[in-house]
Amino acid sequence: MLLKLFLAFTIIPIIEIYLLIEIGSMFGALTAVTLVILTGFLGAFLARMQGLQTLYRIQESLREGRMPSGELLDALLIVIAGLVLLTPGFLTDSAGFLLLIPATRNSIKYWLRRQIELRYMSNRPEDIIIEQ
Repeated sequence: MLLKLFLAFTIIPIIEIYLLIEIGSMFGALTAVTLVILTGFLGAFLARMQGLQTLYRIQESLREGRMPSGELLDALLIVIAGLVLLTPGFLTDSAGFLLLIPATRNSIKYWLRRQIELRYMSNRPEDIIIEQ
């Protein structure tokens, strides 16, 4: 896990710097920086809007007496999208916008749900039935 974090915190910034240099050399440095700032603002706005919608869906589920597990995973993915969109760079912005697209987020949510089930439900002891 430590190696994965180390690689993420070294390789991702290197790729981001490379992309900024390449896009800056194609369109100009000011354009590249402006694009990064604009995508940050747009991403934060979209994440806020989708976050509020998800909050309303969570409240609705709770009022109906349902566990809002899907909505909570949506909220987690939207928070992650907001965080990576606030990180300057084109690669992280692309990942953040992908998380804000409902179809992409649903695919990731399905994969995440399967990973949780595989990890935690397989190690669960059999239900104990107590006879009275």
